[in-house]
Amino acid sequence: MSLKFIALDSAQVRRLRNAAADANGQPPELSISDGDGNPCRHCLAEIERDKPMLILAHRPFDSLQPYAETGPIFLCAEDCARYPQSDGVPALYRNREMLIRGYDHRERIIYGSGKVIDMRSIHAEAERLFADPELAFIHVRSSSNNCYHFRIERQPL
Repeated sequence: MSLKFIALDSAQVRRLRNAAADANGQPPELSISDGDGNPCRHCLAEIERDKPMLILAHRPFDSLQPYAETGPIFLCAEDCARYPQSDGVPALYRNREMLIRGYDHRERIIYGSGKVIDMRSIHAEAERLFADPELAFIHVRSSSNNCYHFRIERQPL
């Protein structure tokens, strides 16, 4: 099975960099990265030490419903290239433990799909989850803080 690793949309990131309201209706906060634990959800790379970054509330769902969690994310405050959707596991995540969780087409959690994994096994885990025809996509989240990082979908053959 081929997978798509999907970072935040560039148009959405541009709006946020231009002070558009976040999921809480507030402009993103400008901060400076300490270079450790500040991954940009657009380029899917660590924001370098002493570089400006944005901190904001993000809700990675299209609909407002009980499972549409909102949480903090980081973005490079300066332009960065969006992580390409077909490049596989982003380098920053290859040797990390992350929480994965599956959702159906209504953006509801599929119970039993959530688990902390070593990202070196993501292809096998995603194949297992996508065997369920109800599963539409997977979120990859922080294993310690539950923060959203990126989305995984099936890559059409």
